Amino acid sequence: MNPAKIKRCEWAMSHEDHYAYHDAEWGVPVHDDRLHFEFITLEGAQAGLSWLTILRKRDGYRKVFKNFDPKKVARFTEADIERILTDERIVRNRLKVRSTVTNA
Repeated sequence: MNPAKIKRCEWAMSHEDHYAYHDAEWGVPVHDDRLHFEFITLEGAQAGLSWLTILRKRDGYRKVFKNFDPKKVARFTEADIERILTDERIVRNRLKVRSTVTNA
């Protein structure tokens, strides 16, 4: 689809960093467990913050949380959580990080 012909939601028009997410992912059904886990994690991380903040940190989340492989993340230890909490590539909130490991 030609991006120039896409009618974007008002929230997506607030910043060009929203465009790719809006155009290719927003509202698209998900049937992949890894991608579901990614979206659950990112939505939880977004609580109290802007979606733009989370989109900008998305690559960091993918690296820190092993590309959102739930089997790998479920094996994270307390030491892993403490290490993750020092990583500036993600939102460093203990409850949000712990919920990612618990959800895995």
